[in-house]
Amino acid sequence: MKIYDFKFKTIDGEDSTLEQFKNKVLLVVNTASKCGFTPQYKDLQKIYEKYNAEGFEILGFPSNQFADQEPDNNIEVKKFCEINFGVTFPLSEKIEVRGVHADPLFKYLTEQSAFNGFDMSNPSSKMLYAFLQEKFPDYLLGDSVKWNFTKFLIDRQGNVVGRFESTTEPMDIEKHIKNLL
Repeated sequence: MKIYDFKFKTIDGEDSTLEQFKNKVLLVVNTASKCGFTPQYKDLQKIYEKYNAEGFEILGFPSNQFADQEPDNNIEVKKFCEINFGVTFPLSEKIEVRGVHADPLFKYLTEQSAFNGFDMSNPSSKMLYAFLQEKFPDYLLGDSVKWNFTKFLIDRQGNVVGRFESTTEPMDIEKHIKNLL
């Protein structure tokens, strides 16, 4: 199976497919509106605006799996993203990104790009690791998504070429995006 074989529903409930993003550089992000990492929406939007015309896309996949940080319905999520961060990149309906009911796209992404741990030189990574270790130790096992705002970078050929954990700021990914464009 290739990345372009996956389907999803947009936040407006319309059927869509990743096929439409063929030959583009793509950043797939699981998102949430009430997370400490939610301000990343701002820089994701900046990067999207800066590189979209060159063939770059971002897809946001809201999920409520991490401490109920995306409790609102799809309409409210979309409104929140537009009003607070000016988000114009595509969003999906809310999905699960880990566990037995994980969306097939996220199962594929985590199979293609292993969890390589947190950058413990980053204070945010240390805090997230300690939090997960205390509250959700099973989240640290395996390659599954660990928290909101995990980012997967896909090249123009549909290969998953990078995985960036929640604590990686979008602007720190910009150089990787530019190299693929």
